[in-house]
Amino acid sequence: MHWEKRYEKDNGSQCLVSVDGTDFEIQEPSPFSPKWFSHKFKGAGVRYEIAICIQTGEPVWINGPFPCGSWNDLRIARSALVDALDPGEYYLADGGYRDGNQWSVTPSGHHRFDDRQKSVVRARHETYNKRLKDWGALREVYRHKLDTHSQVFRAIANIVQIAISNGETLFEVEYNV
Repeated sequence: MHWEKRYEKDNGSQCLVSVDGTDFEIQEPSPFSPKWFSHKFKGAGVRYEIAICIQTGEPVWINGPFPCGSWNDLRIARSALVDALDPGEYYLADGGYRDGNQWSVTPSGHHRFDDRQKSVVRARHETYNKRLKDWGALREVYRHKLDTHSQVFRAIANIVQIAISNGETLFEVEYNV
């Protein structure tokens, strides 16, 4: 993938981004459909996929929204992200993306140094997700027209990006795997 637009450091890794899905609670659409069910809320939700450059800590990919109940993390990644990867390139993700290490690497513990590094990268990604949810429009149940959720999400993602670019950076990570 052409991450170099934001990728300023090169350590020779073929794993340039961390990827995570994050869910946002929405008002139950009518008529009821289990395709919206999020196990995180025990109710309706939408899911976005976000990739963050490991070296710079800046978001470089947003994909979504998807109905939580019918689109798991791996299915979302296979819908677009894996096609955007360059040959030999892969991403770091949690167990929801486990695919036999075809496109992703998922840490399996904290016993080796590289697994600890990967866990820190994933923790930083969760920090980014939390910054999105610091905004009430994404933290609370979204009760507006469903087709506007993406606009609200992307506006907040842009505000968070501006904050990161203006000094409110995510914490530094050491990653050379």
